[in-house]
Amino acid sequence: MRVIESLQTGNYKIVQDTELYRFTSDAVLLSRFQRAKKGERVADFCAGSGIVGLHFYAENEGVSSVTLFEMQEELAAMSRETVALNGLEKVFTVENVRVQDIPPSYHEYFSLILCNPPYEKGGLVSPDGKKALCRKEISLTLPELTESARKCLKFGGRFSLVHRADRLAEVLYTLHEGGLEPKKMQLIAGKTGDTPYCVLISAVKGGKAGMEILPTVSNDRRGI
Repeated sequence: MRVIESLQTGNYKIVQDTELYRFTSDAVLLSRFQRAKKGERVADFCAGSGIVGLHFYAENEGVSSVTLFEMQEELAAMSRETVALNGLEKVFTVENVRVQDIPPSYHEYFSLILCNPPYEKGGLVSPDGKKALCRKEISLTLPELTESARKCLKFGGRFSLVHRADRLAEVLYTLHEGGLEPKKMQLIAGKTGDTPYCVLISAVKGGKAGMEILPTVSNDRRGI
């Protein structure tokens, strides 16, 4: 069932479906991990209903454009509804396409790419295939994601993603080998004192070695 919910920032609203994958607090934390630069061209890979791109736009000035890339037709349609609901057609574009198949017209186009990818490996696949595509590496692997980000970023552009904390070494290695140098990292815990379960990472295309490690953030302290 379709529902309209407040984004809880500005006067923006977002369209959700109770039977499809719904965003979590990790998506909001990702949207707050970076600040926009003037004239920023932003992409949201694996956009789902568009929460990361919309929330980033709502909390930053100077964003020139936001392009949402989502492979599932129903989720892409919800993103379009959200864009229209907020009157953002001049800023937002929605592309119903796999991240691996983003057309060459977007290569070396973006200065910032945000991504909340499917980051679970193995295990039982949910009987709900649509939700499983959002959670598990069924249709998009980490190396494929990294390569697509590299192609679509300008030199010096940033790629920010949220991923599982227990795959941190793999993520850092894959980004480095893929030409995206990790430059900033922050672990996420459910509440203060808990073991981190996710990590936020920002990498730069063509960046030099050296990474800033931020204090662990917990959902309870961010009011999420």
